[in-house]
Amino acid sequence: MLPAAAIAAVIVAVVTIAVYVVSPNGSGANSLAQAINALPQNHSIALLEQERQQIIVMNEAASTMTIDAKPVVVSPSKVEAAAAAAADNAATSQDTVAPPPVDPGTAQQIAYNLLPSFGFSQSGQWGCLDDLWQQESSWEWDAENPSGAYGIPQSLPASKMASAGPDYLTDPTTQIEWGLGYITDVYGTPCAAWDHEEADGWY
Repeated sequence: MLPAAAIAAVIVAVVTIAVYVVSPNGSGANSLAQAINALPQNHSIALLEQERQQIIVMNEAASTMTIDAKPVVVSPSKVEAAAAAAADNAATSQDTVAPPPVDPGTAQQIAYNLLPSFGFSQSGQWGCLDDLWQQESSWEWDAENPSGAYGIPQSLPASKMASAGPDYLTDPTTQIEWGLGYITDVYGTPCAAWDHEEADGWY
């Protein structure tokens, strides 16, 4: 589309030629004015003037615009790195969660203290071991059920615990050491043993 100024120039040129052609004298300001006045004041001229005024307003508005900041484009590799860092932080925070306190002088404290020597995390495995032996024997060293299972880990028969020490019938430490060794050999971790207990009612 031609700018309004160019269109206006074309109209003026046309009018001038028309004046020259229709005027008896062929020139003169009066003849030009008369020719312009003689032109029909149609809708197109009004629209041209309106468009010219809009262009003036838009130019003035554009001159006042400012850019405060450019948008920042983040590369996919930076997004992945941030996600990996967040996952590492979450894993670290889970690994360092302190387990609930264990009453000193109890069988639970003995077991809690022995977990690392069997390669088990106290923060990750203690809760499972506590649940397991609470259900099996209530942590009582002399607990016995009708089937003959005995002690804190409910060894069946009780004599299996003799491999951990001759005092297996009365010493909680001996029973716990045997029980942790059994869990390691059969299930791998106290939590795996507890999963089996929950699913089948025994371990």
